[in-house]
Amino acid sequence: MAISARRSWDTSWNHRAREEAANLNPAFCGELLSRSVGEYRRVREYPMPFPLAFLILPISLHPKTRSILPGNASASFATWVVDRQAFLTEIPERIIQLMPITREAILFSAQHNLIAFDQGSLTYGAKRLGARTRPPISTDEADEIRRTAALLGRWFASQGSASSILHGFGVTP
Repeated sequence: MAISARRSWDTSWNHRAREEAANLNPAFCGELLSRSVGEYRRVREYPMPFPLAFLILPISLHPKTRSILPGNASASFATWVVDRQAFLTEIPERIIQLMPITREAILFSAQHNLIAFDQGSLTYGAKRLGARTRPPISTDEADEIRRTAALLGRWFASQGSASSILHGFGVTP
């Protein structure tokens, strides 16, 4: 998926490129965040630190990054990062590019009660998505992205601090 080079996301959704509107719309991105937050909360039993939300979209929406993720959430994060450092150099720039989309998705999800704010962290909203909840019409890629977002929530929950996870992806909190 190509992300346009512009930094302004002020263009209305009906005037955006079709692929961009399909993959980066606040409903879909909010669903991804909700899945990650829910899985994080389920595994760790406390809310996901807010900064981790900004990793979910840049990782789960990028096909090459999805392809190098571990197959399960019990994989050692530190070892994984060291073994794939060359592939991870683009992540900080993708985080910056997708910050407006992530913010919009967080707000959309909060407004629709999919997630809630809890003392600087994100937790379940009143309308929790079930782990297997899917729209009636979907694509294989969209389903893979959904699975990846859920995996990231579980994986991050089973690792160390949020700052060590961010640092592993080359981001300083």
